[in-house]
Amino acid sequence: MTQSNREHATTGPGVRDYSLTGPEARAAIEAGLASAEWYHSEIPRKAMKGLMRRKDAPALRDTALWIGLLILSAAGGIMTWGSWWAVPFWAAYGVLYGSACDSRWHECGHGTAFRTAWMNDAVYVLASFMVMRNPTSWRWSHARHHTDTIIVGRDPEIALMRPPDLLRKGLAFVGIPDVLVHFRILLRNAAGRFGAGERDYIPESERPKAVFWARLFVAIHLAAVAGAIALGSLLPLLLIGGPRIYGCWHMVMTGLLQHGGLAENVLDHRLNARSLYMNPVSRWIYWNMNYHVEHHMFPMVPYHALPRLHALIKDDLPPANTSILDAYREMIPALIRQRHVPGYHIRKVLPATAQPFRAEFHALDNERP
Repeated sequence: MTQSNREHATTGPGVRDYSLTGPEARAAIEAGLASAEWYHSEIPRKAMKGLMRRKDAPALRDTALWIGLLILSAAGGIMTWGSWWAVPFWAAYGVLYGSACDSRWHECGHGTAFRTAWMNDAVYVLASFMVMRNPTSWRWSHARHHTDTIIVGRDPEIALMRPPDLLRKGLAFVGIPDVLVHFRILLRNAAGRFGAGERDYIPESERPKAVFWARLFVAIHLAAVAGAIALGSLLPLLLIGGPRIYGCWHMVMTGLLQHGGLAENVLDHRLNARSLYMNPVSRWIYWNMNYHVEHHMFPMVPYHALPRLHALIKDDLPPANTSILDAYREMIPALIRQRHVPGYHIRKVLPATAQPFRAEFHALDNERP
C-alpha cells in the first residue's frame, strides 16, 4: 500500500476509510487497537536468545550471491543484446532487481539481516533505491506496520483494502501503476512535501533525510533516462529502473499472500498473517518471509532463523499453507467475496495443541461470517 493510495482512499457503503487521519484512525485508538499488546507464542528464554542471535555470515553469503547474480545476468544481457539469447538474462536480472530487492529492503530495514549495522544500512539503501521507496519514510512506515498490523486507520501498509480493487492488484504484477505511484511520491518528497499520512508517522526531525534520499534517487533515475536518450538505447533503463516494472511479479505474488483475505482490527497475528511453505528458490528470493506469522510475532528474529522458529512454534499456529498455489486457492475466493461483503475474512483454524485466540474479533471488524 502506498502513501498516495492511502490518502485518496474513497469511502462509501461498506467501504472503510484507510487513511491515517480519518475516523477509522480515531476509532482504532478509542478501541485500544493502537500500539496494543499482541499475542505471542510461548518460547523458552534460552531458545529465544539463540533465535535472536545476529550473524554476518548468512547475509554476507546471500548478498554476495545476489549481487553476483545481478552482475552476471546483466553482463549476459548486454553481451547478447539484440538477440533472443538476451531474454533469459534480462528476465533473471528483472526478478533479482525488481523482486529480491523487496526482501532485502525489509530485513535490512529491521536491522536483523547482518550483525554489523553499516552492512544492514548499506543493503537497505541499495534495496530501497531498487524498489523505489524512500529509505527514511519507509523505515518509519514499516515500524508502524508492525506496531499496528492491519489495524484500519493505523497501518500505513495495508496492501488489500476492502472491497479490494482486483484489477489494480492484477496490474501490479506488471509494475507500471505501482512504479508511477512510487516515483510520484519520490518526486513529492524531493520537493520537500509530505502527505498527511506521511506526516502522521515520520517525525519532523527525520524529514530532511527523506528529502535528501528522494532527491538522490530521482537524480539517478533521471540520469538513466538521459543516458537512454543520449545512447539511443534502452540498455540504461533495463539496468536501472526498468526491472522494477517487469521484474516485480515475484514480489507482488508473495507480498499479497502476507495478509490477503485475513482479519483486520485484531490483536493476534495468527488471525491476520499467513505462513506458507515455498520452493527453495522462492524462499531465497523472499528471504524466508513466507514464515510471516512467525516474523510478525517475533520481528527481531533474523530471516535465516525463521525456519527454526517455525519448527518451534508451529503447533501453536494455524497450519501453514502447503504452497504458493494452495495459498492463492485460499485467498482468491475470499477477495472475490470481499468485493460484495467487505467485512468477510478467512478465519484461520488453530490445531488442538494451540493456545486459544487471545484477541477475539473486535467490534470494528464487523460483518464477519
